[in-house]
Amino acid sequence: MTQQKGADYWTKRISDQEMPALCSTVRDLEKLAKDDVSSLSLLGRSVMHDNALTSRILRVANSATYNKGINPVSTVSRAAVVLGFDTIRNICITAKLLTSLLENKHLSASVYQRLLKLMAQSFQAAMLARMMMSDRGESLREEVFIASLLYRIGESAFWSMGGELTEQLDKKLLSTDDKIEQNSLIRAELGTSFIQLTQSIARSWGLGDVLIKSLTQPDERMPEIRCIFLADKLSEIVSQPNVNAEELHKRLSQAADMLDISVAKFTEKFIDCSETTHKLAIEYGAKAIVSYLPHTANVLDNIDAPVVPSEVRETNHAYQLSKLRQLTHYAAVKTDFNQIMHTTLEGMLTGVGLDRCGVLLLSPSRKLLQPRVMMGDGAELLKQAFVIELDDPQSVFTQCIGQKKSFWVNAPTSNECKVQVDDVLVERFSQNGFLLAPLSVGNKVLGLFYADRLGSGRHFEQDDFDSFTHFSELANVCFAVSMA
Repeated sequence: MTQQKGADYWTKRISDQEMPALCSTVRDLEKLAKDDVSSLSLLGRSVMHDNALTSRILRVANSATYNKGINPVSTVSRAAVVLGFDTIRNICITAKLLTSLLENKHLSASVYQRLLKLMAQSFQAAMLARMMMSDRGESLREEVFIASLLYRIGESAFWSMGGELTEQLDKKLLSTDDKIEQNSLIRAELGTSFIQLTQSIARSWGLGDVLIKSLTQPDERMPEIRCIFLADKLSEIVSQPNVNAEELHKRLSQAADMLDISVAKFTEKFIDCSETTHKLAIEYGAKAIVSYLPHTANVLDNIDAPVVPSEVRETNHAYQLSKLRQLTHYAAVKTDFNQIMHTTLEGMLTGVGLDRCGVLLLSPSRKLLQPRVMMGDGAELLKQAFVIELDDPQSVFTQCIGQKKSFWVNAPTSNECKVQVDDVLVERFSQNGFLLAPLSVGNKVLGLFYADRLGSGRHFEQDDFDSFTHFSELANVCFAVSMA
């Protein structure tokens, strides 16, 4: 009888019959010595026979999330050298997991939808956990990522099998919203719980102590275990059609306390992470789960969650000087393009005292400006507003690019750098005006720096505009050295 099967039976069936390729790949990758040079070539050989998988791995490795350099990588082994073994190993596991689960075309529509929702939730949790461990070493950060991704592997693997049993259990679970009753139904059908099945698979596949401890000791206060637990809870909450606002605020507070930051600041990080998760899912070729990834900004907005810090960033001349010194160093020593960009934006945001700022890069056709990086209060909430078509030669954006100089839009007085524009454009971005400056390498403009004080409603002063321009001009000198 099914009830007598239990975790060992399902683990063996999933490993040997349902997902042998994933099981084999994960076991091979986990066996590779992390500090052994030979592991790089073994890593490449473990996936090279699968062209589609290799292509996905390289696409992710070259994405903005992982590759912060200029030059793309063209082999898995090279990607491991550039990004680190732990990072590329987990990209391999993630790509293989998503591929294995998404390719199950024999599932019923209802079971497949359940699987997609579960995969989206796990992927969101993994990205959130990785973000929460951003100040830790690469090895631990990546171990937390993969542990969060596989936190519900038993449940995902079961639904991916398809067949009459999955369809029957799916119908039973849909008939009740009571969690206790649902868990009883699962145990009655499988002879075990999904958590116990995940524990069994984790041990069988050698998925590491962090995952096993997070499953067996979820109340452990170790940061990595706590992080996995909270990331899974937050992802589960925001994925529900009817979000429990009280529970969400509770978990947001716990996560913020863990990182020793304000709830508003963590909320902002959560929103940024959600946006990145959508983009990375596409890079992984997992477009099927994108529609099931929650738009965290909308979820929080609908329940009136705090997304904008109450603190106003005042001008900080000491911080400005610190960042300008960093940029001066970059101008003398060739530095990564993204490092220059982030240092500049940090200097603008905190030093000049902005509410938000960012970099908009020109598309290859040079007919579109698209956001590359946005910083500040709720910047991700309005990211779509910064996709700008350059079809109007009189547009202030077109003029800034063409004239290669900074603009203070809707300044109190006008001169050649202080321009007045129509109310529609101002309302779209910031009612109190905004600042623009060209981002260029030599004589070629690659995009624009943008800054405003939308959240606080403050006006700019001449000193603010001069400091913003100073940062952009020094950054452009650094970019020229970087690209030389």
